[in-house]
Amino acid sequence: MQPIFDGHNDVLLRLWKRWRTGHDPIDEFLHGTPHGHIDAVRARKGGLAGGLCAIYIPSDDLHFEQPGPDGSYRTPLSEPLDRHPSLDIALEFAAIAARLDRAGGWRLCRSAGDIDAAMRDDVFAAVLHMEGCEAIDPELATLEVFYAAGLRSLGPVWSRNNIFGHGVPFAFPMSPDTGPGLTALGRDLVRACNRLGILIDLSHITEKGFWDVARLSDQPLIASHSNVHALVPVARNLTDRQLDAIRERKGLVGLNFAVAMLRADGRERADTPISDMVDHIDYLVERIGIECVAIGSDFDGALIPGAIGDAAGLQNLVLALEAAGYGEPELALICRDNWLRVLKSAWREA
Repeated sequence: MQPIFDGHNDVLLRLWKRWRTGHDPIDEFLHGTPHGHIDAVRARKGGLAGGLCAIYIPSDDLHFEQPGPDGSYRTPLSEPLDRHPSLDIALEFAAIAARLDRAGGWRLCRSAGDIDAAMRDDVFAAVLHMEGCEAIDPELATLEVFYAAGLRSLGPVWSRNNIFGHGVPFAFPMSPDTGPGLTALGRDLVRACNRLGILIDLSHITEKGFWDVARLSDQPLIASHSNVHALVPVARNLTDRQLDAIRERKGLVGLNFAVAMLRADGRERADTPISDMVDHIDYLVERIGIECVAIGSDFDGALIPGAIGDAAGLQNLVLALEAAGYGEPELALICRDNWLRVLKSAWREA
């Protein structure tokens, strides 16, 4: 079995929703559940050794537009969120993560060494990520507090705007060049991440924001859960020019399992074949090199191919990649080693 480190999941969002409806998220993660994609039982079965677990504040006004006859759609951006209720929710996510750590359900990791140790001990290696920084204040004091709590990765925006920058809409077909990039506060945020050693994720930001981060950051360029725009022209996918910049900075792209970002027709269909996933991997490997390609499933945050199903089915993708000619060294890079390399670099570890 090939151990996998996943660059993006929304398991904390699912556990938070379950907690809000009176269920015990710790028990469900530890002992398994029929809900969602990830728990300790299914992770172990599928070789999911760890991943970046997102703190994400949901938007109540997000209603995905139904595709037209040609498959096209453009879902309006959600309205910006107020900071104080967003902070309350972010702290609730962090509390669930801390409780899981204390219960032994996973281990909160603050360094690549922590990840290595957790994987050796067969404990899920969880890294706290913030997907959209609505909980962070303009002075960035809150960033310091979340860093102390274990935050080691963030995306300045989700697919909505905030005080730090502008996000891309969910739209097909569309370029990611949909609006402005970072604000002045966003530039301050990037500098603070450089100083602290917090990975900056570019998966939901506009193309202008991508280039703003590229100019300001001294880290590898990372898109934790994005696919190839040349294959599927959704606004969330990456253009060849963006991919070239990621290659030049020795960054990384994590394959997103969301079917609408995998299929050439942009449709939400669970019968999307694994071969579509392999096609994106092949394109990325050819364009940016095997050392810059990884996994960023978006488990618990998207409709994924039925042939994967959930974390328990991850080895089906590994088998498909083996059948496509990827050997053990290449699979090790895609499945975990590339993530460990870029995390070490962003976190300033020797």
